[in-house]
Amino acid sequence: MLHQSTVDTTVVAPADRFGMWLDLVARSTAPLRIRTEHTHDFPARAEFVDLGPIQLATYRYPSLDATRTGKLVRQSDPECYLLALTVDGESAASQAGRRSTLRPGEFTFYDGSRPHDVSHHGADHGRRLANSVVAIIPHSALPLPPQRLSPLLGGRMSGTDGIGALLAQYLLQVTTHPEQYHASDAARLGTIGLDLASTLLGRHLVAEDAVPAEVRRRALLTQIQAYVQRHLGDATLSPQVIADAHHISLRTLHRLFEAEESTVAGYVRDLRLARCRHDLLDPALRQQPIQAIAARWGFRDKAHFSRVFRATHGMAPQTWRSARAEPARIVNSSAPAVNSDPAD
Repeated sequence: MLHQSTVDTTVVAPADRFGMWLDLVARSTAPLRIRTEHTHDFPARAEFVDLGPIQLATYRYPSLDATRTGKLVRQSDPECYLLALTVDGESAASQAGRRSTLRPGEFTFYDGSRPHDVSHHGADHGRRLANSVVAIIPHSALPLPPQRLSPLLGGRMSGTDGIGALLAQYLLQVTTHPEQYHASDAARLGTIGLDLASTLLGRHLVAEDAVPAEVRRRALLTQIQAYVQRHLGDATLSPQVIADAHHISLRTLHRLFEAEESTVAGYVRDLRLARCRHDLLDPALRQQPIQAIAARWGFRDKAHFSRVFRATHGMAPQTWRSARAEPARIVNSSAPAVNSDPAD
């Protein structure tokens, strides 16, 4: 799984929790002065995931206000940007003369190398912990001109539509389920996150051409792949439907996939087959007809599904399903299937 480090103040006595949190803040990339009404008991948790080009941090803590002063900047300059998603509660950010109030599902962006103020207040009048996820991005990693980013500092961006929604889903998925990924996935996941963050910021600049073409290409490809995964069960999903949904030409869509290992249609087919394989081996779905499983993932025609499955796996779907229960029956997957029926 991805390497994750955690700080949890609840492992110490209530009176020691705020001090433990201040120690964490002092060691962080951008130290802050913290003010809170919960110094007597500060149940908080921070989780960090290192993804190579970027780092992700999840924070849960009681309501607080924080300031990064010019003196703190001079003492420690992390040379990094912070793109923060409010998950629960209400947040506020102020930098470069701009101040934004953020609700769940909204991003703010600020520069750790400049003074700024942030505050987080839990829902239900502070009775719940505030929750946020932050992408920590080195200045040198963000492929955007620093002078162009000033209008975005302390601003507010949506995390519920378009690229913002995709970035929010990415942040929550990776930080909530790091066990679902291998350590070797970290750098690639970091590149995906950096591309999405760069594209989101670029969309809010006066001209999106500030984002390098290759970054835009990879971010669009990631957005399209996420769309395909959400619509696998739609039997009408086709390259043209995918292109229309993203307001690009069919030719542009095919060009996007030229550097990938399959065509657009092949990518859709392979994902559908993967979902079918998984469900066919699921004991909880043992009594469900094979055609019902195929139809769930976009294969409406029984004979077509059987042909595609056999061409890919060298056996009929029923034989694949029987493999776990009776593994000895399958000696060679390239041999003719024991059960020649295309599906039950």
